[in-house]
Amino acid sequence: MSADYYNNQVNEISQQYLSVTFEDVHSTWSQHLTPILEKPNASILDVGAGVGRDVKRIAELAAAIQTPAQAISNTCQIYAVEPAAELMKVGQLTTAAHNVHWLQDSLPSLDKITRLEISFDLILLSAVWMHVAPSQRNRALRKLANLLKPGGKIVISLKFGMTASEQQERCMYDVSVEEVEGLAQNLGLFSTLVTANQTDKLGRDEVHWQTLVLQMPDDGTGAFPFIRYVAINDGKSATHKLALLRVLLRIADGHPGAVLRREATPSGDRVILPVGLVALYWCHQYKELIDTHQLYQTPNKSPNMGFMKADGWHKLTHRTAADYRIGNLFMGDDAIALHKTISAAVTNIKTMPCRFITLPNSDQVVFEVDKKSVKAKDSLFLDLQTLEQWGEFSLPESTWLAFNRYACWIEPVLVSEWVKTMASYAGNQQYAAAENQHHLQQALNWLEPKRTTTEVRTRFEQLKQQTPELAQCVWSAKSLNKQYDIDHSMPFARWPNNDLWNLLPTDCKINNQKSDRLPTEQKLKNAKERIQHWWQQAWLKPSNSNQIQEQAASYQVNSPSTAAANTSTELEQTAANQPWQNKRFFAEANIALPGLNSNNESIDDLFEALVVQRGRLREMQQLREW
Repeated sequence: MSADYYNNQVNEISQQYLSVTFEDVHSTWSQHLTPILEKPNASILDVGAGVGRDVKRIAELAAAIQTPAQAISNTCQIYAVEPAAELMKVGQLTTAAHNVHWLQDSLPSLDKITRLEISFDLILLSAVWMHVAPSQRNRALRKLANLLKPGGKIVISLKFGMTASEQQERCMYDVSVEEVEGLAQNLGLFSTLVTANQTDKLGRDEVHWQTLVLQMPDDGTGAFPFIRYVAINDGKSATHKLALLRVLLRIADGHPGAVLRREATPSGDRVILPVGLVALYWCHQYKELIDTHQLYQTPNKSPNMGFMKADGWHKLTHRTAADYRIGNLFMGDDAIALHKTISAAVTNIKTMPCRFITLPNSDQVVFEVDKKSVKAKDSLFLDLQTLEQWGEFSLPESTWLAFNRYACWIEPVLVSEWVKTMASYAGNQQYAAAENQHHLQQALNWLEPKRTTTEVRTRFEQLKQQTPELAQCVWSAKSLNKQYDIDHSMPFARWPNNDLWNLLPTDCKINNQKSDRLPTEQKLKNAKERIQHWWQQAWLKPSNSNQIQEQAASYQVNSPSTAAANTSTELEQTAANQPWQNKRFFAEANIALPGLNSNNESIDDLFEALVVQRGRLREMQQLREW
């Protein structure tokens, strides 16, 4: 659409849009709205939200509904997308008293809303579809379908009777019900409502409208059959294919911030990841299987796989899988060896699973690697920017979304098939009998971080001595003296995460009340100032040499690696020219939280992403709220 027209005519358009009510415009389909608002974790998106008339009314209706399921938390998530900046400013004022999240974004890409990795029960396009060029409509509807929950609905109103001058001024195009239904059918959507012609509520005789309600029956993408095909039916000369699927699932489930961008292609939108991250996780999962459990991953009895090189993998046998994590620092020979290990893994991923994973009955590859050469150095800090150096990994957006939303159902299938595959190899013949395969199952447990708060507790004690007024509970503002806890703001039992941003000083009684529950959005926002002050004081101020030494000592205590004894020296060596904890803080946050860029250094953006992640965890895991 032409945002310029709407920005230039903002006053006239605002008066026009606000002269009619939500009920005037949307009465023909509004019977679908109430059941959605009554859902405990409802999420609604208005694309082309204009001056906020519709989202304001939806927010009012959501606030008025108090069902038993919502008695604890009636926080319907409402997002408004608008490409015209001036209209959006009016919309933000219109909805200032309501819980509406605004983003300046537009079809067909919807880049900003997609980066949040949220799925919706209802997506509204009121007087928007005629602004989408016919050549972009297939992609636009596919993008909207990818944002739906199973059973979710898209409401599209179609405008007829546009004049030629209006079409030119406002960048409008002809529309038809048949076109929308045809596109929807190809995406697995079906029509639940097509209204008869409706008169224009602004009294324009030449204009009339029709509204369609499209529904998603399941995930609607074809991703599940493809994943099942690769995991169960596809031929396997080694465990490479299963390994790649599991790596991608783990990244999608735990690191929504890893997406560099989305790209449109003739066969559908694709998600772009740093291939260095895919390779790092590749090494993480194979580390335990090969070095610790000595399980063969190919049919022959050779212990080596293509990425296990003498000058890389075999020089890191003293390291554990837990060392291959975002925010970790490698120095000296270990850094050089890890550089070479990641490079070898990238090559192996490109030439093995990516080459041989194709669509059923086709030679079209599904995953693509654009590899770059990286020179080994004696310092390697594991963050997204570093891992981008090795190039990019591309996968279908539908597959990414299936991994992102349904990891808890897909992963057991992958693990079960991996167990069967390993048990069939000659080198693992002692596990061929079904009763012995529990060892293989245990070996495939993803090495999660251990619950620990020692490092953060040490930092809090240091700051408490230097700045006593900082010693307060982030949730209640109570002063913290001898007794206090370090709380995982997002509960560790439900989302294992020891990142610095997720660990907060808390009153013991408050922490016991919170337990493993998820803070409500309002409670999180009420604590914003205290949480950000803690982040700033604990991790983001310039470090002096004493602080570096204490951080290094703490890191040494908590690191699972036998090489941790070298970490203190490593940190001291870099203290003069690298604010290590600052880099680690944002490296961990920018990959774990949705919608952040790899170079983000804003704690305001970080906090907004934390609020979004809170909503994602509530939706995906149905967590109790505190």
